[in-house]
Amino acid sequence: MGSVVVSLDAELGWGFHDLPDPPTERVEAGRRGWQVMLELLDEFDVPATWAVVGHLMLDSCDGSHESHPAPSGWFDREREAWRDREDLRFGPDLVAGILEADADHEFASHSFSHVLFGREETERELAVAELDRATEIAAEWNQSVDTFIYPRNDVGHRDVLAEYGVSAYRGKSPTRDGVRGVFDSTVRDRSMLVDPATDEYGLVNVPASLFLFGFEGPARTVAESIWTDPMLELARRGIDEAVHGDGVFHIWLHPNNLTSERDDARMRSILSYLAKRRAETDLTVETMGDVAQRVRRSRSVEEVSTRTDSSSADGSSADSSSIESTAKASWY
Repeated sequence: MGSVVVSLDAELGWGFHDLPDPPTERVEAGRRGWQVMLELLDEFDVPATWAVVGHLMLDSCDGSHESHPAPSGWFDREREAWRDREDLRFGPDLVAGILEADADHEFASHSFSHVLFGREETERELAVAELDRATEIAAEWNQSVDTFIYPRNDVGHRDVLAEYGVSAYRGKSPTRDGVRGVFDSTVRDRSMLVDPATDEYGLVNVPASLFLFGFEGPARTVAESIWTDPMLELARRGIDEAVHGDGVFHIWLHPNNLTSERDDARMRSILSYLAKRRAETDLTVETMGDVAQRVRRSRSVEEVSTRTDSSSADGSSADSSSIESTAKASWY
């Protein structure tokens, strides 16, 4: 029996501030979508991993960020066009909503200002500054940063994450998004389950399985008129795979993807189906942090087993009670 993970990139305006022409509809939908997702996740008792841009946790800011080694112009939109748009730059009320929700959500980091870690021009100094500021602000909220989701899934500087005590990150999906993903999953019958694993830095990579808003625009409208919502069908398919398989079905989205009631309906249908299958079976819903802990426990038990087997092979005797105690300790 597998599990399902839901992760969200919570960013408001910071997800678009570096773009020359930000998509107005999504920019303005950030707060609305955030509230809708909190309500839906509570309704269906689905815990999720919320990766929050650190700047949103501030109450105020003059936009200077003088000690931050960001490239020239990085904070220009905050200082100029969005100077009077505090609703796009700050969100302590929304972050409090995550921490106070009935569902047992995981607080995670989405960096301090949505820097793209995987870009060649993003030097280690900048990655360190982003993690340092994000963890500092989190600590002021009595939160730790154990899980990290890379802005735009641009993976890089994993050594910095390890240095700051991060345990897990969302890796890139092995399957494709959009129309190609629908083709792979339905026509090619490709599994959407992923196998989280520990990387060379000791971090647990929890790859994405499916971006829930990768099939939009006219293509979605046409598909819904002659068939059904393709992303809903893929989500149901992935949930059923997790019921019958041993991997993780990891779905993700941005709150700002919910721009209309049609988008709300998609998420309601997906979460309703997830809750239904969880009630009918032994399917579990985990956060990324839960998965990381499980992977680490499993690895610890395997290491104990390997040492025990090695000792036996060498002809040495092992104290069974000691071995049993060590194995049990690794599970708590």
